[in-house]
Amino acid sequence: MSVIWGLDLKEIQWAKFKNSYMWNNEYHLRRTKFIVYQLAMIFCVVSESLGTAALSDYVDQQKYIEKYHPSATVHNNDYIGIASYNIFVGVYVATIFGSGFFFDLFWPEREESAAVKLAWRICSVLACVFVLACALAYTVILATREAFVTGANAAEAARYLAEYGGSPMRYRDNGRAVASAVFLWIGVPATFASTAILWHSLAHNDALGPKSTHARVRDSVGEKPDEEPTDTGSAVSNDVPVEKVVPTPEAAHSKPLQAGDTV
Repeated sequence: MSVIWGLDLKEIQWAKFKNSYMWNNEYHLRRTKFIVYQLAMIFCVVSESLGTAALSDYVDQQKYIEKYHPSATVHNNDYIGIASYNIFVGVYVATIFGSGFFFDLFWPEREESAAVKLAWRICSVLACVFVLACALAYTVILATREAFVTGANAAEAARYLAEYGGSPMRYRDNGRAVASAVFLWIGVPATFASTAILWHSLAHNDALGPKSTHARVRDSVGEKPDEEPTDTGSAVSNDVPVEKVVPTPEAAHSKPLQAGDTV
């Protein structure tokens, strides 16, 4: 099997998705990382999906008005812009922590260079910056902005929009857009927690290796009989010479005293 960047591809096995392997305590923070990484990915990707659905409606709204009423223009690019950025954020978070998830699942004992570890740290911090910036901008646009029409009076604009029958002009009235922002805000602490866990895991790997304390103690106990002799129960140390007692000839030929014998 091929080896790419020091990773043996034969380690990619369906069996590693079994509960007995995936959720064991062999490696440091294994279960914690898998849970928190997935939370960050799921919430950000769900936010991205809901935002994309709302974005698609607003794009269709623009196209409809421009096609059937060329003199009128719908201005909703503020929402389209932030929803597009939210797509990038969802993909970025899923890429970084999804990679961390699968690398730890398939190659938990891999060796990484200092440059790779630095890249992990930088990319995780950027994920925090991107997701927080997106959540703040998303919230402001939803709460304060709305689409509007130019090139037509108010009555005509209302009629054109009624013909389309699509998304509401006020963004905060769009249920999918609001739900997208809510899931994104839940993804913010999950992303920050994932970054903290990733940094802690890298530091632990540098200091003690990828194995958990439980596994390291177990391994050390397993090696102890080969390193130290076991105690046989003797009160005499193996390092102290034992003086050999040699019986004298008189003691060897002496007989036990009988009744009436004189000493």
